[in-house]
Amino acid sequence: MSVQDPSLVPFPSPGSLVARRVLRAVMPFVVIAAAWQVASQFFPGYLFPSLVDVFWRVLEIFTSWSAFSNVLATAMRILGGLAGAFVIGAVLGFMIVQSKMIDRFLSPILIFFQGIPALSWVVFAIIWFHGTEFRILFIMIVTTLPAFTFQVVGALRGMSKDLLEMVMSFRPKRMKFYKVMVLPSVLPEILTAWKVNLGNASRVVVVAELVGSSGGVGYQLLQQQQLFDMTGALAWTLQLVFFVLLFQWILTLIETAAFRYRAVSERNL
Repeated sequence: MSVQDPSLVPFPSPGSLVARRVLRAVMPFVVIAAAWQVASQFFPGYLFPSLVDVFWRVLEIFTSWSAFSNVLATAMRILGGLAGAFVIGAVLGFMIVQSKMIDRFLSPILIFFQGIPALSWVVFAIIWFHGTEFRILFIMIVTTLPAFTFQVVGALRGMSKDLLEMVMSFRPKRMKFYKVMVLPSVLPEILTAWKVNLGNASRVVVVAELVGSSGGVGYQLLQQQQLFDMTGALAWTLQLVFFVLLFQWILTLIETAAFRYRAVSERNL
């Protein structure tokens, strides 16, 4: 039985590898779109509208400032809420790691907060506060704060003890210590927390806008529901999905730039 020389086996070109990855990424969406388009031929338009009609409605929203400003309002609410929750969560995470007493006090509260549904926080915010923007900011922070805090805590506690002792043996200044040791250790967990919370925040902000806002994607979805306009509902939903995908892509670029010192094989794990 002959054994083929490995050197004679052709390796795929970089272009073909990229094409295969793109095809694997796009194929599930192509199948879903095809299935939807087929369903639109057999069901009424208010149940399964044609994707062509959805496309033109998406384009109409994107090219109209009065409509697209609702998408930008929702996007800013998501980013503002996540930024506020991240800053508070980072502070609480450092406090929990530094003090066992604070850990015993704050951790049960954060776990309790995690068990409260987002809709309950929406109701509480409407009862407690008057301003729409402050309501939504409050809801965004309290729903994403526990995840950010526990991610920071996990990252800090997961730092290598041996590496920590080695770095401390050089007696670095405080800023140097955080830059060289702490930041590279916690950054992967922080970026993961942002990616996870981004999807959660997009769902929470839509719920908040449905019942407590006069603008934004959630408010527009409520209008489409009242009109039984499935085409509009899909178009507004896709606007929010595009924003989430765009920011996920930006986070991926940040991750690639921040961890360029790692080996390629390690980054792809």
